[in-house]
Amino acid sequence: MLKKIALLSFLSIAASDAFTPIGHQPAFNTALRADSDDILKPDYEIEPIPMRIGHGFDIHRMAPLEEAGQPVVIGGVEIPHKDQKWTDAEGKYVEKGGIYETQLGVVAHSDGDVVYHSVVDAIFGALTLPDIGQVFQDTDPRWKGCDSSKFMEHAYEVMANYGYEIGNIDVTLILERPKVASFKPAMKENIVKLLGTTSGKVNIKARTHERVDSVGELRSLSCHVVLTLVKK
Repeated sequence: MLKKIALLSFLSIAASDAFTPIGHQPAFNTALRADSDDILKPDYEIEPIPMRIGHGFDIHRMAPLEEAGQPVVIGGVEIPHKDQKWTDAEGKYVEKGGIYETQLGVVAHSDGDVVYHSVVDAIFGALTLPDIGQVFQDTDPRWKGCDSSKFMEHAYEVMANYGYEIGNIDVTLILERPKVASFKPAMKENIVKLLGTTSGKVNIKARTHERVDSVGELRSLSCHVVLTLVKK
């Protein structure tokens, strides 16, 4: 197996279902950074072992929608949320009904989708590649407000070019609000479609943080993902 992997542009992903076979290196496309081109072509062999395990994590700050400038998007689902828990001017936790209601948003360079970001990071990690922050840098204006499904599509392409497919994905969302139980099926369906897998290989769990630290005080939301990649 070659030590380097072909990078394909997002446009080529959308235009064709066919993948560039391993061993072919198309010219670098300006849809991605020149430094990202180097980052995803390591100078060591990624051995074709039968199974790989990856872990991904992401956290984003939450704020009133007017400050955040964009809504809460989790697993590709925009979640409307009238929050009833917040902090007062001194930052102290306020019980339900103790202050005002506010629509929350996520503060992020892209759309701030903690599930998609964690999945992408886990795929890159399983393949011993650099993290999502190095590949899609938050200083790059091209990713400003970007739909994170584009990152998922690219991670799928990278995974496929190395000859792997999803074994299983276990997602753990950690957030106080919004409540996401009714949105889990749609999130799961989005992941299944983007990564070419099946519902029986994707699990989504959610839990609160018992009002502890920034997550418990509604100042952030986070996500952990553990996944396996299996050789085709």
